[in-house]
Amino acid sequence: MSRETTRIALNGFGRIGRSILRILRSHDLPFELVLINDIQPLDVCAYLFEYDSVFGRYAGTVGFEKGALLLDGERVPFTHADDLSTLDLSGVDVVLECTGLGGNRAIATRGVEAGAGAVLISGPSGTADKTIVLGANDHELGDARIVSNASCTTNALAPLLRVLDEAYGVESGHMTTVHCYTGSQPTVDKPMGDFVRSRAAALSMVPTTTSAQRLTDEVLPHLAGRIEARAIRVPTASVSAIDLTVQTRSSVTTEAVRAHLKEQAVGPILGWTEQPLVSSDLRMRPESLVLVGPELSVSVGGLLRVFGWYDNEWGFSMRMLELAARMKQR
Repeated sequence: MSRETTRIALNGFGRIGRSILRILRSHDLPFELVLINDIQPLDVCAYLFEYDSVFGRYAGTVGFEKGALLLDGERVPFTHADDLSTLDLSGVDVVLECTGLGGNRAIATRGVEAGAGAVLISGPSGTADKTIVLGANDHELGDARIVSNASCTTNALAPLLRVLDEAYGVESGHMTTVHCYTGSQPTVDKPMGDFVRSRAAALSMVPTTTSAQRLTDEVLPHLAGRIEARAIRVPTASVSAIDLTVQTRSSVTTEAVRAHLKEQAVGPILGWTEQPLVSSDLRMRPESLVLVGPELSVSVGGLLRVFGWYDNEWGFSMRMLELAARMKQR
């Protein structure tokens, strides 16, 4: 039986947009990429896709011509509209809104205005119809047409909390994400809205905030107010981690929780490793979170500590595609 194809358009060809395209070119997935739209010059976009400082050089051939990106001899239409609603997207099932501006409702809706069936935003959006995290609240997708895929950290945290809460009951907890630097931070000291985020990203560890606390409250409302979350931005270019400590209602032991989580972490959302890995070993892992068995422990007082890695670009991009397919299937 042939798989149903989801027709998608990429609006924005930055870190997530290019990661999505690399996944599409390296995996046999039932998607048809109808269009890429980005305001940057096509030669720059082609160059940044072919030569990636994190993922390495693209394995195939990359070229361009007027109005198209050429990948392995295939032509992918490429436009430069600053307003997506001016294009004809009729026949597109889902626009993957990857400009970073999709939190603005007026911008997020432009894909639908152009004729697409739905829009999936690659980041938090307080104006989306729904915020959905696969493995946490995807049963609530319904017929929402403007959907947020939350954040990479929320995609890592929320499914883990759901599993722990269903098994043991989560009373309260604290999560710290040890997060690689991103394009929101400067390479040299530069005035920003946040004092510490004004500092050079590759030179210091930066204690800061994360949207994961607010988004987890939204995705798992029955746990709202129970989980505190903070971030430490660190001077690495890819792969992040979460360090979660929770108090459970049921008594737990290290052995029992380790066995349960290992049973649950069979992909594609949660993964598992027993190996002594460092962050670079997790590059291009497809899971939302890879739990580290030897790092799991329960203190004498009953506090449960869980640690896991996530490729904040690659894993998040995998979820974008999987959620887009779900949106098509409704």
